[in-house]
Amino acid sequence: MSRLGKKPIAVPAGVKITIADGVVSVEGPLGKLRQAYEPEVAIDYDTASSSIVVTNATGSRLAKAMHGLYWALVRNMIVGVTTGYEKKLEIFGTGYLFAVQGKVLQVRAGFANEIQKPIPEGLQVAATDQQHLVVKGIDKQQVGMFAAEVRAIRKAEPYLGKGIKYEGEVVRRKESKAATKK
Repeated sequence: MSRLGKKPIAVPAGVKITIADGVVSVEGPLGKLRQAYEPEVAIDYDTASSSIVVTNATGSRLAKAMHGLYWALVRNMIVGVTTGYEKKLEIFGTGYLFAVQGKVLQVRAGFANEIQKPIPEGLQVAATDQQHLVVKGIDKQQVGMFAAEVRAIRKAEPYLGKGIKYEGEVVRRKESKAATKK
């Protein structure tokens, strides 16, 4: 059984929760999110204490596995509609750059052609300069997935450090073969 799943989730003021027909809807100042949940898990909203409680409804093995998952998903939705999520990416290399043209992200990462990546609905993507990119949105899964797809275009390599990495990510550098021949 999940230890975090036992804790109630505090709902801040200005957030509206609707639970009906196996779907949790969370509406806040930044937007609205919906999440369907399994019948093995029960989700209840207590208006008096302004909190959400996720419980293991059946006690089955699947319910134990889903308990903490749905607690985290509901908590992420509440945080998303109140403060939102963001991921920052950096690109290093000669001629490497990010550019945003309308709803398309353009990435030059050392390939023969420029990579054109469409920006999904619900995300705000901004290139603060040519080497830095900020991905913002209310859905944690969507923000993380888009940032991971952009990073996968060309991951930072360990010899020269060229490529795309998250801001603050440490790329462990290696010595080249020539450095060992002295």
